[in-house]
Amino acid sequence: MINKNEKYNLMMDFYELAMANGFISNGMKDTTAWFDMFFRPSKDIGGFCIMAGVEQLSQCLSSIEFDDDDIDFLRENGVGEAFLDYLKNFEFKCDVWAVPEGTPIFPGEPIVKVKGPILQALMIETMLLLTINHQTLIATKANRVVRAAQGRSIIEAGSRRAHGAQAALLGARAAYIGGCRATTNAQAAKMFDIPLFGGMSHSWIQAFNSEYEAFCAYAAEYPENCILLVDTYDTINSGIPNAIEAFKKVLLPKGYRPKGVRIDSGDLAYLSKKIRHMLNDAGFPDCDIYASNSLDEYIIREMLGHGARVDDFLVGERMITSADAPVFGGVYKMSAIEKDGKILNKIKISENVSKITTPCPKLLWRLFDMETGKAIADLLTLENENISELTQYELFDPDYAWKKKTVSNFVARQLLVPVFKNGKKVYASPLLSDIRAYCAEQVDTLWEEVLRFEYPHNYYVDLSKSLWNEKQRLINDSRNTRNG
Repeated sequence: MINKNEKYNLMMDFYELAMANGFISNGMKDTTAWFDMFFRPSKDIGGFCIMAGVEQLSQCLSSIEFDDDDIDFLRENGVGEAFLDYLKNFEFKCDVWAVPEGTPIFPGEPIVKVKGPILQALMIETMLLLTINHQTLIATKANRVVRAAQGRSIIEAGSRRAHGAQAALLGARAAYIGGCRATTNAQAAKMFDIPLFGGMSHSWIQAFNSEYEAFCAYAAEYPENCILLVDTYDTINSGIPNAIEAFKKVLLPKGYRPKGVRIDSGDLAYLSKKIRHMLNDAGFPDCDIYASNSLDEYIIREMLGHGARVDDFLVGERMITSADAPVFGGVYKMSAIEKDGKILNKIKISENVSKITTPCPKLLWRLFDMETGKAIADLLTLENENISELTQYELFDPDYAWKKKTVSNFVARQLLVPVFKNGKKVYASPLLSDIRAYCAEQVDTLWEEVLRFEYPHNYYVDLSKSLWNEKQRLINDSRNTRNG
C-alpha cells in the first residue's frame, strides 16, 4: 500500500459484499471456491503483457480488517448481522498464487489463482483486479517504449499527467519494471529505490536576464549532473551556442564534462542531428542529447527510423496513462467449487466464444527450448498433471484441435508461485532492480515475431488433453441442459 494511514477496507464493489452476505444466509460460509484472474486479447496492447503489482497485492491482502465505522456503514446499507459478525472477526484464509512480476504473460492464462472460502475469494476481487490491472498496463506500455528505443535509455516523466498520486507512484514503479532506467518522481524514487533523474524546466531560464546567464548558473550549481534545456527561445541559433559557451566557461575549468542537453519541442529528429554535429565540433561528443515532448513507442521508432541522434528519451503522459490503450482487460472468474467434499469444475458459457472460461483448478507452465532458450508455448494443465520430467509432449491448438505439434528437448517451468498459504503471506518480493532485470531477461526469451507491435505472431496458450476434455464436457453439458 502507498500510505499506511490510508484505509482500503471497503475497496470492493458492493455486489461482492452483497453476494458474500447472501452466501452466509444460505449456509455457504465455509464453501471453498477457486478463482482465476486472466486477461482477454486486445490489439491495442500487443501480443503479450508484463506482469506487475504482486507486491502491492500481497500488502493489501495482508491488511484486510473491518472497524466499527465499516460495520456501521454496511449495516446502514442493508448487510445482515450474521455477515457483520463475520467481518468483525475477519481472518484471511485464502491460498493465492501469482505469476512473478516482470514475467511476460499472454491472454487467457491464469496470472493470479485464488482458493479459499467463497466469501473471501469474492471480497478480494476488486482490489486484486485494480492492483494488477493498473501496474501491468503501465509495465507493458513501458516495455514497448523501451524496446522501441533500441538500447537507448527511457526515463519515466509522467507524474503531472497521471490519474492521481497513487497512479503516479505505482506507475513509476511499473514503468521501472518494464525497463525504464529512472524516474523524475522524487517520492517514487525514494519509496521504491528507483534511480532519480533531475533537470531544469523553461521557468529556470526565464527567471534570469539571459539564457546564457541561466545556463552558467545551473552549471555552477550542478557541475556533476549538468543537463541544459536548450529550446526555450531558439534551439540552434541560441540554445546550443549558449550551452556550449556555458560548458566551456563553467564546467571545463572545474574539471567536469557536460552530461547532456535536452530538447522539448520542434522537429526532434532533425534538431538532434544538427545538435550532434554542433556538440561534436565544439569538443563535446560525450554530451548526451535528451528528447521529450509527448513521446511514445511509435514516435520514438519513427524518429530513430529518420536517423535521430537522441541518446535518452523522457516519456511522460502517453506512458503513465498508457494513452492509446488505457484499459487492461483483466477479469476474475470462478473455475471450481467444493461441495460435499467433491470438487465441481465450473465454466462460464457465452455466445461470445472469447468469453468462455477455462474451468478447473489449474497449473500454468511455460515450455522453453533447451537449445535456443526461447519460449515455445504456455500450457494449462490440471493440478495433478506434472510435465516437468517429460522428454516429449504433444501440444495442440485448443481452438483447432487438429493442429498439433510434438516438442522435445524442452524444459517446463511452472509460472504460478505461492503468495499466501491459508491466509499467511509466504511471498518475499525481490528487489525492484532484480525484477527489472528479470523482465528484460524473460522478454528476451520471446521470438522476434512475438515482439512485433503490429500484428504480432500468435503465441500459443494451449490446454492439456485432460483439461481440454473437461472443458468440452462442461460445454456439452451446458448445451444439453439448455436444450433439455
